[in-house]
Amino acid sequence: MEEKKFDPNSLIGFVLIFGILLWIMYQNKPSEAELAAEKTKKELVVKDPKAQENGAKISATEGDTLQLAQLQKTLGSFAYSATLPSAKDEFTTIENKLVKLTIANKGGYIVDATLKEFERTKKGSGQLVQLIKDNNAQFNLQLATVDNHTLNTKDLYFEPTLTKNGEDQILTMKLKASEKTYLVYKYVLKANDYMLDFDIQSQGLNTVLKTDKPLQLEWDFKTFANEKSVSYENRYTELYFEYEDGKKDYLGQGEDKTETAEEVSYVAYKQHFFSSILLTSTPFKTTELHSNNLVKDSNVDTIFTKQFKAVMPIAFKNGEIDQKMNWFYGPTDYKLLKSYDRNLEDIVALGWGIFGWINKFLFIPAYGFLSMFISQGWAIVLFTILVKLVMSPVTYKSFLSQAKMKVLRPEITEIGEKYKDEPMKKQQETMKLYNKAGVNPMAGCVPGLLQMPVFYALFQLFPALIQLRHEGFLWANDLSSFDSVYKLPFHVPAYGDHISLFPILASIAIFFYMRMTTGDQQMATPQQEGMPDMAKMMKMMVYISPLMMLFFFNSYASGLSLYYFISNTITIGIMLVIKNYIIDSDKIHAEIQENKKKEPKKQSKFQQKLQEAMAQQEAMKAQQNKKK
Repeated sequence: MEEKKFDPNSLIGFVLIFGILLWIMYQNKPSEAELAAEKTKKELVVKDPKAQENGAKISATEGDTLQLAQLQKTLGSFAYSATLPSAKDEFTTIENKLVKLTIANKGGYIVDATLKEFERTKKGSGQLVQLIKDNNAQFNLQLATVDNHTLNTKDLYFEPTLTKNGEDQILTMKLKASEKTYLVYKYVLKANDYMLDFDIQSQGLNTVLKTDKPLQLEWDFKTFANEKSVSYENRYTELYFEYEDGKKDYLGQGEDKTETAEEVSYVAYKQHFFSSILLTSTPFKTTELHSNNLVKDSNVDTIFTKQFKAVMPIAFKNGEIDQKMNWFYGPTDYKLLKSYDRNLEDIVALGWGIFGWINKFLFIPAYGFLSMFISQGWAIVLFTILVKLVMSPVTYKSFLSQAKMKVLRPEITEIGEKYKDEPMKKQQETMKLYNKAGVNPMAGCVPGLLQMPVFYALFQLFPALIQLRHEGFLWANDLSSFDSVYKLPFHVPAYGDHISLFPILASIAIFFYMRMTTGDQQMATPQQEGMPDMAKMMKMMVYISPLMMLFFFNSYASGLSLYYFISNTITIGIMLVIKNYIIDSDKIHAEIQENKKKEPKKQSKFQQKLQEAMAQQEAMKAQQNKKK
């Protein structure tokens, strides 16, 4: 008989088979959630009166009665929801070309909101903007049951059902007390839209819930940092809300803020360039709003910017809930938000009053038109040129006034010497000279005041333009953030740890602009005795203003610094042209001399009252001197 020898191939085969069996057993092992659901099924017995009343049809052994009692003690009428196959930590996704939303069985709310067309801090990173992820947002209804339980929907399991109606995706999430008694969240996502319908409804819950008080809806949200500069992004991260039929307000600046508003129609958690908004067709009667700043140190606190919370009541109607709402998860784009016709565009910080009006009706349409044909950087340059050309008549008026004052300076100085001991008389004679020469000393100030609304409107506009986000120009790779050209090995207080080039160029342009204008003003305006030395203060401002610009804008959007650089450079050019080629000092002098020969213009009521007040003051002063 042949002796059997050891076959290593057989041994290897047995080991592989054994390993495969172990792997199959491990893969088919039930999860903890499934084990818990199975255990819960056994805890609910048919012969329990409460379970039968709520439609439960699950059998269990006599020995599980004690466990059933414990479950009902915890969940009360909603114990049934824990027995269903959906009582698992599973998720359902609805998405279109713009947004992807993931809804959890537990809580029935959105646990992931991803914007498909936007990347986070850097273009080309492949990391999409996620407004919701890693449990940074919670949506909860507090339920008070007739069997004296207080439950939170965020802790209970919903049953999902996903259907389609054409291109619309419809997801219903049911929290069941029985097959015929439930609370439902209904999500409807349309094609190519950031807005989705969201309804909260109930069926038969008037026998399960206490309906004498409204349900409390709680929406908690920690906003993720999505931009390069956390501190800059946090400056524009705010909670906006609309209340009392169209009024708007916000909170979010500073540390902790709390406010109560009535008849709230939407609550918006705005994250500079992206927003999460809850809208309702039936306004919430009273809403508590909370905002907490999470950025204490921008070098350390780099994940979240702010913590928002809203607590809103949902009233019962005939013992049931029927609240029709909408969710918006998308970009804070003025035109997009305006297209919904729900006043959502008001969350874009364009300035109040006339400043917002200028941006909404003039600058946004003009800039939007230009950016359709050229890149964002060149659109800023061309837009700045157009603004300066439109404002050039105002600049001309200012320079013309300065030129006239410069021509009158010798005569004003002569009056000052003649009446140096009579300040009031000196003022009266100076005003007579102005009136006789047909010169308005305030004319040089008015053009500057007219330019202020434009200046402030543009200061608000560029940080609000999402079109600039991740758009490069020259050395700047993102016009919505700072254009760092050198990383400092240390941190400078109020400046930062980097050097941005556009603020440096803008500061240089401001320096030369102020030096030119200040010099002309000093030559045109004679120094008045008894007044502070304005010349020294103005000279100091020539150096202080550019320095403030350099520090303040180092971490601001480079698009804004680019605008100020181009704007001041163009203004310097316009000033040189007006000064050297348009304004003729000899002609102005001759014109003033001709005006002196004419009858003085009739004084305005303001000038007459000012003249009378000065005369009365001079008379009182003379009377006081006599008494002495």
